[in-house]
Amino acid sequence: MSAYRLQQLKGHILPENKITAMAGSPSPLTTHVLNTAMGVPGSNLALSLYRQDPCTNAWSLITTGSTNDDGRCPGLITRQMFISGVYKIRFETAQYWESMGETCFYPYVEIIFTIDDPGQKYHIPLLLSRFSYSTYRGS
Repeated sequence: MSAYRLQQLKGHILPENKITAMAGSPSPLTTHVLNTAMGVPGSNLALSLYRQDPCTNAWSLITTGSTNDDGRCPGLITRQMFISGVYKIRFETAQYWESMGETCFYPYVEIIFTIDDPGQKYHIPLLLSRFSYSTYRGS
């Protein structure tokens, strides 16, 4: 196993106090990006969260951010702002691959989903390579 991959795996082993802090995250919506081509988290990937207006179908930007070293973006939305409706997360995949000196087929990925019960927690995962992407169940 390469030293780079071992370093990435080491980064997933968290001290107990960090695990507790992550478990108490107030965001009801989470995401996790995995770079399947390299076998590492998709870190430093810019993303935007939008909500669709039910009357006009126009998208309203809620927040922007980027994934952390673990491929996650904590704090996407507060529970107070999380209401029923249609949402999308846009991942800026071209910028991500360009930052590593690579090109890709998909310049961005948009995942559109419906929230019926804002009292629940939701997870939006993304498996990513330069020439493909998919969502998956679990994290």
